[in-house]
Amino acid sequence: NAAARGAQLMGGLRRLQKDFQSIGEVRGAGLMIATEFSKNGEPDTDTAKAIVKAAFERNLMLLTCGTYDNIIRWIPPLVVTSEQIDEALTIFAAALDSVSA
Repeated sequence: NAAARGAQLMGGLRRLQKDFQSIGEVRGAGLMIATEFSKNGEPDTDTAKAIVKAAFERNLMLLTCGTYDNIIRWIPPLVVTSEQIDEALTIFAAALDSVSA
């Protein structure tokens, strides 16, 4: 399940990366995935934190991490369902939209 749901999450995040230039990199293995935010090649802490806040307001809890606190860490439980991944990606996209607006 971790491999299948991880691939689903990674694919969804990479699709969002094409629409949101603030996502500099998506990387990880299994269900431990990082979404790194950058602006002009530099870490973008403010955007990462704003997205975490916007996601939380929509009932999706995410964490920032990294030296510059510009990475959003995805660590869903190993028993996460396909539907839950889809819901998380929908909420994340809405958070990205609200911060980008």
